[in-house]
Amino acid sequence: MERGRILLKENERVDDLQRNGYRIIQNKDKFCFGMDAVLLSGFAQVKPGEQVIDLGTGTGIIPILLEAKYEGEHYTGLEIQKEMAEMASRSVALNGLQEKISIVEGDLRNAGERLGLSRFDVVTSNPPYMNHAHGLKNPDLPKAIARHEVLCTLEDVVREAARLLRPGGRFYMVHRPHRLIEIITALTSHKLEPKRIKMVHPYIGREANMVLLEAVRGGRPMIKVEAPVVVYKEPGVYTEEIYDIYGY
Repeated sequence: MERGRILLKENERVDDLQRNGYRIIQNKDKFCFGMDAVLLSGFAQVKPGEQVIDLGTGTGIIPILLEAKYEGEHYTGLEIQKEMAEMASRSVALNGLQEKISIVEGDLRNAGERLGLSRFDVVTSNPPYMNHAHGLKNPDLPKAIARHEVLCTLEDVVREAARLLRPGGRFYMVHRPHRLIEIITALTSHKLEPKRIKMVHPYIGREANMVLLEAVRGGRPMIKVEAPVVVYKEPGVYTEEIYDIYGY
């Protein structure tokens, strides 16, 4: 099926992003973006003229949302899965953003050598959360690759973020709170100093199920713990902060 000049493949759909009229192609049998990607795009900051790269971009949601919100010079999305990278490229074309966003197929484990050391001002990543300690039934499925450390580890993501960033550049990541000590250890070992941290709670009174972090390459030690985000005020109803992030 074809809408405009963009070909949709089997099981694909086009979703409205509620930002600048932008839309995105998704496949329910592969992997659809979630709240974590939206929260990361709301937490990350891009200054005018900056170069940005998203590691493990999947559908391309984070570069597209950041381009809608900020005046960065250029956004790159790196994705190892060929079909996902191709689908993300079609979403970029669907929105006429080929001059602002590039989707690159490749392995983030050698991103520095391939894309340029100390080249970027901002690196973002919504990496796989689950490591070897969590059950994995089928490591070949796209959803499993997106959620489990099959093709990359936390260490890989942090190491390459540090290599890609210019001195003073910023790294933004969303992850799970139960791995926070491991995350901070990995960041500091690669001279990425944690500067901001924000917990995400599904409801008031529930424990956090996501954490947003900002780290600066070569930054001085000092961290700001920001007010937490609460996603739902009641089942099926977002809080005002979430509606603001979504752009409603």
